[in-house]
Amino acid sequence: GLSELSVVYVTAPSHEVAKKLAAMLVKERQLAACVNIVPGLTSVYEWEGVVQEDTEALMIIKTRSALLEELTAAVVQQHPFDCPEVLALPVQGGSAPYLKWVSDTARGKPDQ
Repeated sequence: GLSELSVVYVTAPSHEVAKKLAAMLVKERQLAACVNIVPGLTSVYEWEGVVQEDTEALMIIKTRSALLEELTAAVVQQHPFDCPEVLALPVQGGSAPYLKWVSDTARGKPDQ
């Protein structure tokens, strides 16, 4: 069956952009319980036939799988990139109290 919780990777062009996106997800929309931001990440990738190398910030987002569609839409809408990375991985296990906290905290806004 589908995992109840997910970890989502999103890269951003800077630490500042990542912090704004994280605040939107956690505070404003309650689509995530926690976002870790790893600054100074180097991304090497091919885009339009050319290999690019950029310094980016990585967001590691903890959420409920039921919120993935809404979270993805919110990131795509607010992100400065045309094709932002949004990559969701199922959570297989972990500390039960922490998993419960994520589940209870990432609730989404009922009025949306």
